[in-house]
Parts: sequence; C-alpha cells; structure tokens
Amino acid sequence: MRLRALLETDALGLRLLGGEDELDRTVRGVMTTDLRDPSRYLSGGELVLTGLAWRRDAADSEPFVRILAGAGVAGLAAGEAELGDIPGDLVEACTRHRLPLFAVNETVAFATITEHVVRQVSGERAGDLAAVVDRHRRLMTSGPAGGGPEVVLDLLGSDLDLHAWVLSPTGRQIAGAGETSLPGPVGAALAGHHLAATRTGRRAPHRATVEGTTYSLFPIRNTGRGALPASRDVRESVLSDWLLAVEADASDWPPARLDLLQGVTQLIAVERDRRDAARTVRRRLAQEVLELVQTGAPPAEIAARLRVAAPVLLPGLGTAPHWQVVVARVEWGDTEGRSATGTPAGPGSSGSDIAGGPVAQALLEEILVDPAVTGPDTADRIAVAHTGEEAVALVPLPALGAPAPDRDAEHAEGPADGDAALHADVLLAAVREPLSAGLADDGRLTLGVSAAVHSPEGLRGALEEARHARRVAAARPGRVCAAGHHELASHVLLLPFVPDDVRRAFTARLLDPLRDYDRRHRAELIPTLETFLDCDGSWTRCAARLHLHVNTLRYRVGRIEQLTGRDLSRLEDKLDFFLALRMS
Repeated sequence: MRLRALLETDALGLRLLGGEDELDRTVRGVMTTDLRDPSRYLSGGELVLTGLAWRRDAADSEPFVRILAGAGVAGLAAGEAELGDIPGDLVEACTRHRLPLFAVNETVAFATITEHVVRQVSGERAGDLAAVVDRHRRLMTSGPAGGGPEVVLDLLGSDLDLHAWVLSPTGRQIAGAGETSLPGPVGAALAGHHLAATRTGRRAPHRATVEGTTYSLFPIRNTGRGALPASRDVRESVLSDWLLAVEADASDWPPARLDLLQGVTQLIAVERDRRDAARTVRRRLAQEVLELVQTGAPPAEIAARLRVAAPVLLPGLGTAPHWQVVVARVEWGDTEGRSATGTPAGPGSSGSDIAGGPVAQALLEEILVDPAVTGPDTADRIAVAHTGEEAVALVPLPALGAPAPDRDAEHAEGPADGDAALHADVLLAAVREPLSAGLADDGRLTLGVSAAVHSPEGLRGALEEARHARRVAAARPGRVCAAGHHELASHVLLLPFVPDDVRRAFTARLLDPLRDYDRRHRAELIPTLETFLDCDGSWTRCAARLHLHVNTLRYRVGRIEQLTGRDLSRLEDKLDFFLALRMS
C-alpha cells in the first residue's frame, strides 16, 4: 500500500506536515517506538509511529530522523497526545532527509493505525502470493517444479509470516520451511487431531492446540483436473492423506486467505500424486515376488526376480540382502448402521464394503518409514503389494549387525536380529496414537513381522510366519496391534485364542482367593507368586529380590498353597499359575 492511501483514510486521523512529493512510497509494515535509536528493529518500508518520548530537546530530532532515513523507512507519524503540536525541529529534520511526516490526532490510538496497515499489507501480500502459487501450480501440473513443497512453504513464511509443515497421516514431517522442524510428538499429536476431526465429519480447517501453541490443519487432497475420483467413504483415504499444519488460528481468517491456503494444499497435492506414481515400480516388483511365492514358483525364478528388485530398492548394493516380510490388515466394522462420518449409512457404505488391501498398502508404506527421518523419499527401499484384504511388504535389510544384547540365548543366532531388522514391538510405537484416532471406534490395524531370511527358499516361510504373527496380533485387544516372529514359539501364540469365558473361569479359580486375601490382609501374595515364578522357584533369589527373609517367603508360599490347594513344588501347578497370571 502507499502512504497516500493512509492520508486519504479519514478514520486514521493523519495530517501531513511534510514530504508531499514522497507519498507514493510503499508501506510494507508498521512499527511503534520511543527508542532514541530503533535501527536494530527496522528492515525498511515501515511506517514508524512515535509518541516523541525519546525527545528531550530540539537537538534530538536530527539524529533520530537521520537513523530512520538511513534504515529506509517509508514515513514517520508522530502523536499529538504528549506534546500537542509537533515540534518545528522535527518537521525541519524530516524535510532535510526527505522523510514524510504525519501528525496523529490525539483521539486516534496507534493500535488503530497499526491494525489498518497490517490488514491492508497482508491482503496485498496474499494477492501477490496467490499469483505465485497459481504460477507454481501451472508449472507443477506440466512438469517438475524444482523444489517441491518446500518452495511454497518458504513463500508462506516470507510473504505472510506463516510457519507451516506438511505432515503424513502419522505426523511424520514431509516438508517444512527453512531449518525449522516440528518436534515428532507435536507432529503425531497434530495428526491425531486431524484424523479424529476428519472421522467425525468436521469441516476443515481443524483447530488444534498442542503444548500451548495453536495450529490450523488443512487436508491435502487433489480435487483439480486430473485428480482421482473422490472416495465414497472417508475411511478409504483418511489413513493415507497428507495434511498441512499452519501455526496460526484460521478461525477468523477472511475468505481470501482461506482460499489461498486451499490453493497451497492443491499445489502440494499435485506433488503428492507425482511421488505416489513413482512408487508404481516398487509396488509392481513386490506384487510379482508375492505372486511367485504364493504360487510355489521355483526358487531360481524367485531369486531372479529378487535380483531385479534389489538394485531398485537399494541402489548401489553389490550383493542380495536379507529380506523381511511384514503383513498388515485394516478392517472396518459398521456401528449401528452409521457411516464413518456419523451420518446414516447408505447402500454399500458398511465397513465390509471398503477395500482393505489398498488402505493397508498405503498405510504400511508410511509405517515402515523411520519416523525420525524427514522428507518424502525415505520410503524408496520399501516395496508393498496388496492381495485381497491384506498388504504385504518386502523389506530389504542392507546390513545386519551383531545380535542384540538383550536377546534370549534361545534366539542368539540367525540373521533376524541385526540392528537393521524390523521389530514388531517398536514398529508402531511412534504412530499408535494418531492411527488410533483415524481408526476411531470402528477400525482396526493388525500387523505381523517375520524373521529375516537370506534366500528365496525362505520367503514362503517368512510370508506364512508374518501372517501367523498378524493373527496373534488380531486376537489382542486394541485398535493398533502388532506381533513378531519370536512370539510364535511360545505360549503367547496360544493364549489369545483361548475363549474369554474359559480364561475368566481359569484365572478366577486360581487367583481370586489370593486377591481376596491380599485385599483383606495386604499380604502381597500375588506379587510374591509372580516373583517366585520369575525366579524359577529359587527361594534365595526370590527372597533377595523381594527383600524378605527366606522364612517369610516360605510362609507366604505356604499360604498361597493353602488358599488354592496347589503345590508350588510341582511343575504342573507352577505352569497353571504362570498361565493364569499371563491371562489375567
């Protein structure tokens, strides 16, 4: 905006005292100061507002105006509330330095002028940025834009002073402006807010406050020409859509700014579609290997296909790596005839009609990316296929380190335990919260992880192993569950399949007498029993761990045996107690 426009706005109460020839100067901001030297806070183009508190005598005007002129400010507006008429020495100094000078009527607050300037400047910047965004959109739809989402995020920061990040549905940062990164827990919390709001059908942008900071969340979906058809059910896309998180409260934004941000999301969506298309080769490789494995193809044929896949997934790798298989399944259940948005479900909108395979495929591609790594291309070594209602990931392990130090001796050998291998117990840790919000009360994600194999002959067994592990995870409570290959060789495999009524009856018969006694006497029989079994029935080790005398421990164990009618020296009774504690 121009200085002339401010002078022509009657509500601002400005009176020109000098600099009529400079009224076409552009105003880029506003600053209020009473410092004698405000230069460190000036960047050029500001309208400076001052109450003249810096002026002690006539000699102070010349250095103050010289500093403003040297900083390239657009003009100076002095308030009349403190001194009445503006001093002549200030008028003369502004004339010498060709700095436009305004008097501000004492009835007009500086805040009124500041608000007007900020509103006008922001509107003009938004218009300029909208033109830039439109130009980038045309470039990106016709070919590579050179810079990706970071370019438009930098524009949002420089032109509108908006800090923004592109996040995956799990909260992983895809892109950000400059060097500022969004902390992982904050990204996960924002993704959870966004997914929960989307599932309830609330209209975007969604407002969220995390760690005292307010954000506005915009879905990133391509609705322009060439976009894929919109999903008939939000559950088909909610777990795969990116989002734009803006550090601002958009609830009072004018329509023009909201439209601008919508244009930004469209621009990023085009880039998202392009990068999704780049996954086609990896998906096709995974699909070919999966079909060969499932149809029992000769190992030599599978090996040939793996040799083709390895350079694509791990460029520069000289030898074939080990491979791990991960199986995921997303299942939806309808709740009282209502759709995922809370509206009455129409024909074909039940959870069973949603194709689970593609949803699980997109989600698994995201889950297998290290959440600590930012950027969109970190999934280049992940190939995911889908068959029926499940997704199957073929994950190459480029280097397997030494066995993990905390592993049991039983599993101390084998390639599955190197540092590069995937572990079911940590795979979902960083994404459980946001995904649970997206799954809401009618969705489940279950996931199984195989051991690593080093030959084509092992892939079929790895696939079956991952599927068995997923079934173990499916038998557990919770919206997001995973199980690994280690659990297939223990009682953990069997316990989830015991019917609930049998579990309750078995644990009640053995443990309820002990719980009742503990409740009445605070005898801690249950903790004593757990520790005794964990110490393999060793009186000395158990007493030391509980900080008890051995005689006290023998008294407690005797009381357990008396209340339950069992003998803890017998293997069968120890096993029954062990299972009861695990099922309780």
